[in-house]
Amino acid sequence: MIRLFAALAIPPEIGRALQARQSGIEGARWRPLEALHVTLRFFGEVREDVARDLDAALMAVGGRPFEISLAGAGSFADGDDIHAVWAGVAESPELRRLAEACETAARCAGLKAEKRHYRPHVTLAYLRRADLAEVAAWIQANNLLKSPPITIDRFGLYSSTLGSEGSHYRLEADYRLG
Repeated sequence: MIRLFAALAIPPEIGRALQARQSGIEGARWRPLEALHVTLRFFGEVREDVARDLDAALMAVGGRPFEISLAGAGSFADGDDIHAVWAGVAESPELRRLAEACETAARCAGLKAEKRHYRPHVTLAYLRRADLAEVAAWIQANNLLKSPPITIDRFGLYSSTLGSEGSHYRLEADYRLG
């Protein structure tokens, strides 16, 4: 079994600007530069044969290069338990189409449909029992975040290995647009 997801890598210069915002929440597990990405579709644990089928389906994804911009900041929570803070992605029809194409590829490979609403973002930190006031202050300080345009001319299939310091990602396949 291999844990897989499709994603857009964040360019190093944009990533370094995001890293400058990684402070102010005690106990936050801030993500390293190489882990910053925009997930298109999380596939989860899949068998090797399904991974091969998924790769073939993703190779068939078409589309032209496009641009996205990061915009805003927020958090994900389950009730009062905030478990992540993130940088948002400005609305992009092209990004939505690419995410939908990755969903279609997953279905073609025999995976179940994703039930969650797609909300593109870059996870900056994972939290455990974070102070709500600190998280609110961080969001307020970063809610005007805006990046320069990021050209998207490829996406990748990544594997994820869980470790004591968080997940480690490896690019398994690279798919060009255009």
